[in-house]
Amino acid sequence: FCFIFIISGLNAQHLKREMRAVWIATVANIDWPSQCNLTSKAQRDEMRQLLDQFAKNNINAIVLQIRPTADAFYPSSLEPWSNWLTGKQGTRPDPYYDPLQFIIDEAHKRCIEVHVWLNPYRVTNSDRTDLLSKDHIYYKNKDLFVRYGGKMYFDPGLDETRAFLNRVVEDVVERYDIDAIHFDDYFYPYRVGNEEFPDEATFRKFPRGYAPNQKNEWRRNNVNMVIAELQRTIKSTKPWVEFGISPFGVWRNDNVDPKGSATRAGVQNYDDLYADILKWLREGSIDYVAPQLYWEIGKKVADYEVLAKWWSENSYGKNLYTGLFNSQLGSTDTNQAWRKGNELVRQLTLNKRYPQIDGAIFYSAKAFVKNKLGLNDSLQNNFYKYPAICPVNRNIQGEASAQPQNIHILRDGKESFLIWDEVNEEGGCQVAYYIVYAFKGKKVGDMNDPANIIARTTDNCINLRELDRKFKGHYAFVVTAINKFKHESIPTQGVTRRM
Repeated sequence: FCFIFIISGLNAQHLKREMRAVWIATVANIDWPSQCNLTSKAQRDEMRQLLDQFAKNNINAIVLQIRPTADAFYPSSLEPWSNWLTGKQGTRPDPYYDPLQFIIDEAHKRCIEVHVWLNPYRVTNSDRTDLLSKDHIYYKNKDLFVRYGGKMYFDPGLDETRAFLNRVVEDVVERYDIDAIHFDDYFYPYRVGNEEFPDEATFRKFPRGYAPNQKNEWRRNNVNMVIAELQRTIKSTKPWVEFGISPFGVWRNDNVDPKGSATRAGVQNYDDLYADILKWLREGSIDYVAPQLYWEIGKKVADYEVLAKWWSENSYGKNLYTGLFNSQLGSTDTNQAWRKGNELVRQLTLNKRYPQIDGAIFYSAKAFVKNKLGLNDSLQNNFYKYPAICPVNRNIQGEASAQPQNIHILRDGKESFLIWDEVNEEGGCQVAYYIVYAFKGKKVGDMNDPANIIARTTDNCINLRELDRKFKGHYAFVVTAINKFKHESIPTQGVTRRM
């Protein structure tokens, strides 16, 4: 079970509901594992250390890359083990373990959600197809793939590509207790010089009603179709599992489209990556959006402040989390804004102006390990001083689970245990964890103030003497249950005890 400790005190600046997530990139061993030849034990030890740091920071979700290049960080009958895990694609961990299951178990013990991050079309990070496992789908059906910019990709225009991606996602959602499926900005690849993406033959063979001069619209439709299909696949399997997208930070510049942002970015989602994010938001094909706003406040061509405001006005009521570039902090090869300790502080502060912004996702995990420019300290002592519950997703129907019952305090020598009956629910109302509140005096106070949360736990018992907070005098204790839909139950009747 897990405990999250806090310091008492009130601060209206702190939200009880807020997304606080971290991307864990596995491609090229960016974040985890730190090398592709680590032992299974070393891999697990590294992950536990990461999760412990996140728990200290009151992070409540990770976005874990489990399919970086049409491979897998879990046992799969569809795709081979990732070479980023074991050093050779198709080779499983030895001694054997299931990394995804391990990470889900460890994260959920700490009351941290697991959003699994897949790249839909990328197959290789180089032009070396000889590094692919002989069991890879590339060797079973080479007609599904194209080469572009020295890398291999699934051809997005093929029905078989969409069908295969749906099978991969359905397999993960069905077998694992994940909280969300997540894609980043890689749809059609970023443009490479004057090279044209090689899908002309596919377009001619399967135009689906598009005229010869409408290839861009056809490409967008390819992506639109797979996004809508994936939403149906996910929700028909487990309706509480979210589908989130983290696009490049600019949809379109306003000199190209008056609905666009006051930016002059060299890349645009709609025009270059063929990702019509606003359509997906408007139609509810995705449940949340986390635009990668990796620029500083005041940047001329792409100002964080301009983009935070634009996305808050164009999220169509869906959950909105800003992608923050914490790995850039302290970098000597960038401009002065990132060499000072306050750029992310400024951005987190600015986010509070916009109630449509439901939180943030940080890229990436290793910056927390290094505590770049004291970021951990800023979160622990200020922005994330108290725990927060992940926001309820406004695009998903759900209801609260039953109220915890029979809360009482049991004393055993010097120990004091707060105990309640487990809530047993079926389906999506299944309890994810419990929240324990404590109020000085004999009455229940403000349950919207996260300063009153003393613990989050997957168990139905906590030892009050093990908490950092010391209790003297009368206290009222209350317990609620958070389920897979992130709804909070009706609170227990408060139990009052002199401590």
